[in-house]
Amino acid sequence: MFARTAQSTTAPQRAVRIALCDDQALVLRGLSSLLTDLGVEIALEATNAEMLIAALPQRPVDLIVSDIRMPGLGGLGLIRELRACGDATPVILLTTFDDPGLMIQAVDAGAQGFLLKDASPEDLKTAILRVAAGETLLQPVSLGPVRAAWADTAASDPALRLTERERSILRLVAGGYSNKEIGRSLHLSEGTVKNYMSELLVKLDCRDRTHAVLKAITQRLL
Repeated sequence: MFARTAQSTTAPQRAVRIALCDDQALVLRGLSSLLTDLGVEIALEATNAEMLIAALPQRPVDLIVSDIRMPGLGGLGLIRELRACGDATPVILLTTFDDPGLMIQAVDAGAQGFLLKDASPEDLKTAILRVAAGETLLQPVSLGPVRAAWADTAASDPALRLTERERSILRLVAGGYSNKEIGRSLHLSEGTVKNYMSELLVKLDCRDRTHAVLKAITQRLL
């Protein structure tokens, strides 16, 4: 609370500039209207990934919110094309399908956020702000098939057993907390949290925080 009081004396931060991409015009307009009302700046709207990619060089944004299933490239193809061009703009993928396979594909493609479209506008705004700040948010879906995807790395493997501290850290990572916020919550230094995360990535054999959280969830380690 003290930090927020101190910040109130400074100039207000600018709104997060985002691009929206959805092939359904009504959904696109609805999202744009809802997020604008919540103080999010919609800098770009597109009805397909190709249109969005073409427009981004002239209208850069802080974050992209895209439907995952669209004609053409779709949300997954959008991320792959951006990364291939060296564009690291964070992407949140939205879907109406409670399909755990899609979450795996989204994470593998490089998405920083994955949410069902029935998320509340407030939850979507929270996801946008956290992902724009460099965090990761994965909304839980039905995980049975996802667990099966990693069945060959059984949770019974002693090497994958997590300490209570490691589980606490991963739960906070899954909630989109930064290392500094995790440190405050668990009374650890930011450097100590970073060390824990480095060890977790090695233990779980994952390349980044997103994969570590997903693997921990699917292996019932949390």
